[in-house]
Amino acid sequence: MKVLVTGVKGQLGHDVVNELRKRNHEAIGVDIEEMDITDSASVENGIKSAKPDAVIHCAAWTAVDNAEDEENIERVHLVNGMGTKNIATVCKELDIKMMYISTDYVFDGQGTAPWKPDCKEYNPLSVYGETKLEGERYVSELLERYFIVRIAWVFGQNGNNFIKTMLNIGKKYDSLKVVCDQIGTPTYTYDLARLLVDMIETEKYGYYHATNEGDYISWYDFAKEIFHQATELGHTDYSEDKLTIFPVTTEEYGISKATRPFNSRLDRSKLIENGFTPLPTWKDALNRYLKEILYSKTY
Repeated sequence: MKVLVTGVKGQLGHDVVNELRKRNHEAIGVDIEEMDITDSASVENGIKSAKPDAVIHCAAWTAVDNAEDEENIERVHLVNGMGTKNIATVCKELDIKMMYISTDYVFDGQGTAPWKPDCKEYNPLSVYGETKLEGERYVSELLERYFIVRIAWVFGQNGNNFIKTMLNIGKKYDSLKVVCDQIGTPTYTYDLARLLVDMIETEKYGYYHATNEGDYISWYDFAKEIFHQATELGHTDYSEDKLTIFPVTTEEYGISKATRPFNSRLDRSKLIENGFTPLPTWKDALNRYLKEILYSKTY
């Protein structure tokens, strides 16, 4: 199978291309230099010249706070909304299956019940969430052969993320504050890429939620486990006697430009119902990831 992957320079796009090639699929990774998704002519030329059997659309504006800046809002809509429409339009014309990577930010993050993948009670609280929802709607309205996969709390080798931030901050300070009232589950792009390729190889279309398995946790819980595992791996600078972590509420931490969802719990049960292998637990994923980046010092 030939698959075109957008956003190849990002954490997820990078891993998806690697996973496709590992399985002997022909992967064509593009970023803005090869195909500007905001330019309909560029998208048409890019997809028609590649002639893929499927498109996995990972490219997006993901700088959540910067998306709230007045000078960026139009561009964010152009990238996340119209960019996705441009791809879906060509996929429709050529009858190509499409996978769109979305986010828990399409919901308002209220309550404590995990969000079901087929829930339509959208109420995004940020420009990022609004524009990702725009993308979802273009895909679902234009296409019949589509996957919409919502993810959350992403970390991977290729780029910055919460884990790398914690490791770097933990080196510089003997105490830090981490938010304890935003709840969700982390997603390791290496594991997610395997699932996405599993999915694109099928015709089991629809909405899905995909994160690593395990208990729902707060960012504070996640930070504690990061430092605990790093210490276990021999990096004693992160041990409890040298580094203290204080839980704080979102309000206490300080106001950010974009409103974060308190409830990022995503119900993943549809994966098993449709015969897909769930991702490993987030603690297992964290352990494998830390071994990679601590050993290679890529943080």
